[in-house]
Amino acid sequence: MTATDRSEARLAWARQVTGLPSLELAPASADASFRSYWRGYVDGQPVIVMDSPPEREDPAPWIDIGQRLADAGLHVPKVMVADVTLGFLLIEDLGTRTYLPELTDETADALYGDALDALLRMQSRVDTAGLPAFDHAWQTMELEIMPTWLLQKHLGVTVACEEWDIIENAFTTIMHTIAEQPRAFMHRDYHSRNLLVTAERSPGIIDFQGAMSGPITYDLASLLRDAYITWDEERVRGWVEAYRLRLLDARLLDESVDADRFLRWFDLTGLQRHMKILGLFCRLCYRDGKPGYLADLPRVLRYVLDTAHRHADVAPLADYLEAKIGNRDIRAAVQA
Repeated sequence: MTATDRSEARLAWARQVTGLPSLELAPASADASFRSYWRGYVDGQPVIVMDSPPEREDPAPWIDIGQRLADAGLHVPKVMVADVTLGFLLIEDLGTRTYLPELTDETADALYGDALDALLRMQSRVDTAGLPAFDHAWQTMELEIMPTWLLQKHLGVTVACEEWDIIENAFTTIMHTIAEQPRAFMHRDYHSRNLLVTAERSPGIIDFQGAMSGPITYDLASLLRDAYITWDEERVRGWVEAYRLRLLDARLLDESVDADRFLRWFDLTGLQRHMKILGLFCRLCYRDGKPGYLADLPRVLRYVLDTAHRHADVAPLADYLEAKIGNRDIRAAVQA
């Protein structure tokens, strides 16, 4: 189906299910996948049509995970009509107030307080039965995105055998650290662009279809070491320690896990995520034609370098990346 055919089918479907032959749709948002969102108005109230082409983005996981989150009392878009075969859903509009532009030094504690409340509810109440496991194979697949797309494609680096040892040793250390942690529901993209300030039960939570069962610090790192906004390290550590104490109180964490061990879990789990993102942002540019993501590479690279330098067993990776990148502006795409 061509883009024009898809657009016509989407509008025809939306008009049919709303009973409004004059309904019009305007772009609401798009994400890094093939899914897109369109806003229309029914009786003066906004609604969203989610377009999830089933051959590229099966909408069934989105529906399943959304129901699990709703059953746990979390605020996700309500599904009003769904056609899984066509990949069209009519869903509640949670608005446009994403966390990212709302976050300031003054608002961060309150907004993150709500987000951490929601995270604790997710980790303690959401059913994980049947969810994919964030296992060794999956972690390896994600980590390998970085050398393939950042080093080889974006930087034009040919990785020598001894250099692969540096990379693979870091990967092994990270995965051992992830394996130590208790597992819980893992949103996998819990950050400022996927949380919305809402009038009731804030935050609204979106983009949850990739959820897995995974390490307890993953979403915490995604939230507090966000690829799109940076906070003072001392402040981040304060939020991390406060959350550790809440996990202890909720009996989701063993009392033997002290502040230093939990912070190492947080650091190295975040390092896994950020190395994946370094490669993913490059892949989005070169494979998917979305160069805008390159603008956020410096922030993510800074997380990777600062975190790796704090831990001796992965510090050689930071040294290697710094040597290969040098003074280059990594926001610039390579010429075809």
